[in-house]
Formats: sequence, C-alpha cells, structure tokens
Amino acid sequence: MTVTVLIVDDSKLARIVAMKKISALQPDWQRVEAGNADEALSLVAERHIDLALLDYNMPGKNGLELAAELRALHPLMPIAVITANVQDEIISRTRALNATFVAKPLSEDGLRGFISGAALRFRADE
Repeated sequence: MTVTVLIVDDSKLARIVAMKKISALQPDWQRVEAGNADEALSLVAERHIDLALLDYNMPGKNGLELAAELRALHPLMPIAVITANVQDEIISRTRALNATFVAKPLSEDGLRGFISGAALRFRADE
C-alpha cells in the first residue's frame, strides 16, 4: 500500500523541510504539496490522500479551518496542525478536531509520534 501525505504550507521552504523530514522517517511514502487551503482541497478531491500536515498560519483559510473541512470529508484521516504559534487555545482547538499539534520549527523528533502513529494505523488497515 502506497501512503500519500499532503503537506500544506504557504512557505515553499517550509514544505521542502517537511518533505525532507517525512522522507527521513518514511522514505516510501509519497509526498504531495499545496501552498494554501484551496489547493489542498482540490488535491484531496482529485486523488487519495492518507494523511495531512497543515500549517496554521496561511492566507485565506488557516490550518484549523482546513483541518475541520478535511475532517468532515475524511473522518479518520490523520491530520497534524503545524505552527510556531504555541498557544493553549490553538492546541485545544487542534485536539478538538481530533488532530495532532506539532510545534515549529519542524524536527524529525517533533514529527515522529504523529508519523509513527499513522504508519501503525495504515499497517493495521492492510
């Protein structure tokens, strides 16, 4: 089973960093990227996406708004909201959407728990 991860961030550099971190943890996973929520929703409509990493601060819809839309479309999809804006309110709103909060700057250690949990779930679904 090929796992496809969607990385959504308005910063190209942040998307590159996220792709490298995911590649280091799960080299066989396919990675696709979007620069904003509208691009992300188009990709989700066009192809199968297994999990998503969403930047919180983006023009237009923020990561929590996008997470809510993705959750409505795919109730079981693993979703992480990634931000340097570490506030209790954002963390609790992320968790209320059954998503994982990951702090920036993004590191392999910061991503490891989310990626490992998703990988275990995908293996169980096979």
